[in-house]
Amino acid sequence: MASQSGAVTKSKAKSFGVNLETDLAVEFIRVVENAAIASAHTMGQGERKFSDHVATEAMRKTMDTVPMRGTIVIGEGERDEAPMLYIGEKVGAEFPDGTVVPEVDIAVDPLEGTNLCATGAPGSITVLAASEKGGLLNAPDCYMDKIVVGPSCKGKVHLDAPVKDNLQAIADALERDVEDLVVIVLDRPRHAKLIAEIRAAGARIRLIGDGDLSAGIAAAVIGTGVHAVMGSGGAPEGVLTAAAIRCLNGYMEGRLVINTPALEHRIARMGIRDKNKIYVAEELAPGKQMIFAATGVTDGALLRGVRFFGEGTRTSSVIMTLATGKVRFIDSIHLEKKPDVKVRFL
Repeated sequence: MASQSGAVTKSKAKSFGVNLETDLAVEFIRVVENAAIASAHTMGQGERKFSDHVATEAMRKTMDTVPMRGTIVIGEGERDEAPMLYIGEKVGAEFPDGTVVPEVDIAVDPLEGTNLCATGAPGSITVLAASEKGGLLNAPDCYMDKIVVGPSCKGKVHLDAPVKDNLQAIADALERDVEDLVVIVLDRPRHAKLIAEIRAAGARIRLIGDGDLSAGIAAAVIGTGVHAVMGSGGAPEGVLTAAAIRCLNGYMEGRLVINTPALEHRIARMGIRDKNKIYVAEELAPGKQMIFAATGVTDGALLRGVRFFGEGTRTSSVIMTLATGKVRFIDSIHLEKKPDVKVRFL
């Protein structure tokens, strides 16, 4: 009888462990919230590296309380470059051998927009994406050419199409004029030609200093006033964006910018054979189960920043899951541990 009971328990554990979305979504909210609160304490102090360090430390510490066997596939760099959340690092709470918990691949950006946090500018967030093993592309730390649009423009744009043609296709899909479109572009010298072409086509541009990941999310959500993101940004951030885009039913194309022999050798070691391949979101984040979680550090288009007040701390987060089809915006108050604490509506 005891052995039968044990077999049933193990079987149930296996069935529960399969659905990482329902098991881990709330756990991952804690991870990004704690990282956001830690980095928000450094906001405006002009110390971008320190802001990133405290966010990374808080994220790593919280991950070790999550019931999972996780592997970092996109993180703060290689093992010899980063003390924690490095590529290949194992994370999650410790369990005895034989205990069944989800095995998860995790991509993180502990503080997207480190300069934004350091200067107090809008749009800084803490981010992670998680999927089953092999569900997230292990992208090299290089640039990626990207175009990101919402659900209405699915399949209507192409990375190699002329800018004016893509803008006209977006405008047609949204039943508006090109002049009504807003395109987000990172404010970088490498985008001078792209910016000129967008302006020549008649669309409006919102230049940003950092944070093309949060910009990509905004492009896939109706009502943000953003209709597309164009240009090159980080490839790791591209994979994180793809995870969110899949949950939001948006559309994205990306191509790695491999322009040095060192990068060519690196992608060969990673198993990437075609350096010119154009990936869609389903190839950058191919998992069947997907979790995307983010918390605002400074105010942005979708999320408010961390707010400190006498009774505690308030955070604004989003959690998305692919298979279960949920997008949840979560407003949390983290109360101070004191006997006379009060909860108030802010």
